[in-house]
Amino acid sequence: MANLCGWIILGLVAGLIARAVMPGRQPMGFISTTLLGIGGSFVGGLLASFLLGGNWRVLQPSGYIGSIVGAIVLLWVGRKLT
Repeated sequence: MANLCGWIILGLVAGLIARAVMPGRQPMGFISTTLLGIGGSFVGGLLASFLLGGNWRVLQPSGYIGSIVGAIVLLWVGRKLT
């Protein structure tokens, strides 16, 4: 249970920081921001696997910085798609 709470808190913090860093308005609520940060953690883990030569076929989370970078990438991709 503590691990799930850690994911939620990390996701919220990473999502908030990514939204603050990314220019423009992102109309998202509390839950969407949290899911953005959690998704950003997995995107950051995938990017780290590509850059560091790890096993990119295994979906793995990343740390704080990777979560923020991944969330920024997700925001950028979302902006380009809409």
